[in-house]
Amino acid sequence: MGISEYDPAAALRSAWNAGKQVGAKRALKVRQIWSIRFFLDREGRMRDRALFDLAIDSKLRGCDLVKIKIGTLVSGPTIRARSMVIQQKTGRPVQFEITSDARTSLLAWLERRGGTIEDFAFPSRANPAGHLSTRQYARLVDEWVVAIGLRPEEYGTHSLRRTKASLIYKATGNLRAVQLLLGHSKIENTVRYLGVYVDDALSLAEATEI
Repeated sequence: MGISEYDPAAALRSAWNAGKQVGAKRALKVRQIWSIRFFLDREGRMRDRALFDLAIDSKLRGCDLVKIKIGTLVSGPTIRARSMVIQQKTGRPVQFEITSDARTSLLAWLERRGGTIEDFAFPSRANPAGHLSTRQYARLVDEWVVAIGLRPEEYGTHSLRRTKASLIYKATGNLRAVQLLLGHSKIENTVRYLGVYVDDALSLAEATEI
């Protein structure tokens, strides 16, 4: 329900987004990624390092990331190089890579964590049988970015989802590849998500000679 312009109380009410940063969250730069990794290693936050590395590599939404089970990540005693999940939002499968740094941090965490392939990789502290909540994941991301001097208003869980996709797009200009990696059903969604503008498209066109 909206607020009537004739309602005297309306003048006393602030807009819901007053003083807040709205719009897309920024992607992290490579040096910021390594700054967060250094912070987490220095603080001995093994779980958080594994969660951060997996978030960057998988490019998953928070709701899918926190629900990942150990069996999705491991193959016998090792961490998979590639894996797949069914996205909660779309019901569509999406594949992702797990690079060597992420495999190392995940293996270290899962060896400490223990459990079976049916257990969540990142359990809830309140309910060991449950998974880390998306709210707690968001709070962790806030801690990480603040620790390296970034503004939490400008970064969030979608920053981690967007980071590697943005780097891949900048390096290749291949929107279709990024669309597949993000699990978007329409390439228009990928264009909006990455903030691809006309200037970007023209730059790509100018760099292509026939």
